[in-house]
Amino acid sequence: MPLSLITVNVGAPSLDRARRQLRWLAERGEEVLVLTETKATAGSRLLAASFTAAGYSVTFPDHAPGELGVMIVSRLRARLDPIGTALDYLPARAAGIVVDTLEGPVRVIGAYVPSRDASLVKTERKKTWIEGFHTALDATGDDTPVLLLGDLNVLEPDHRPAHRGQFASFEYAFYTDLTRRHGLVDLFRHLHPDRVEHSWARRPDLGYRYDHAHGSPALTAHLTGCHYLHTTRENTPEGDRLTDHSGLAVHLHLTPTAPLVTSDPTTAATTHDEPEPTLF
Repeated sequence: MPLSLITVNVGAPSLDRARRQLRWLAERGEEVLVLTETKATAGSRLLAASFTAAGYSVTFPDHAPGELGVMIVSRLRARLDPIGTALDYLPARAAGIVVDTLEGPVRVIGAYVPSRDASLVKTERKKTWIEGFHTALDATGDDTPVLLLGDLNVLEPDHRPAHRGQFASFEYAFYTDLTRRHGLVDLFRHLHPDRVEHSWARRPDLGYRYDHAHGSPALTAHLTGCHYLHTTRENTPEGDRLTDHSGLAVHLHLTPTAPLVTSDPTTAATTHDEPEPTLF
């Protein structure tokens, strides 16, 4: 059984949207779900509680009031990655687990990088978080391969369209430093060097590839797929689209060794706040 993962920005969902997202996620085949733009509100708690009740491993860091972050849901037995305690600024915006495979352990890190506007406050906020994340990744690094997935709110320097003037040099540097400083490979670009795809769009002809998957070079030999799922941005028979971001799926020819016994999360929990998910 290959190891498969998906990341999707759930957009701090309302209860109604979270219920529809839960149904969609429950039908997916990936072993690990990295959900970004979570929040300490009823919609995100519904997702965490439902997956927890169904036997999944759920990593849902404590979110400060009004703050956004990451949730990782796994059908595999997982232990906490140290990135969660190493990041001391806006810590809910990164979370990590370690899963075991026949080929060795793999660190799975989810990140939701702060967005910004033209204000100095939000610019410094984003810059400070990025610097803190670099430091945390350096401090926790070892020989274990890393998979970094999430909404990075940055573009590759040669992004098409270029969106000139919308991003600062430190934002482009964050993308390039994932390779230059941490040795991670953009897995989508590794398989699709020239393909133009966008995971968020203000309008159809003005898109942005904000959602990314990076991995250690050792993982590229096992990489069998990395592709966007744009259906999450389309209108559904039930109503509005699930989110304004495309999902991004990654498939690796690695064999997980500790699958959990799970049930249907759409029926496992009867209320949005019971049972409580494990908070880290």
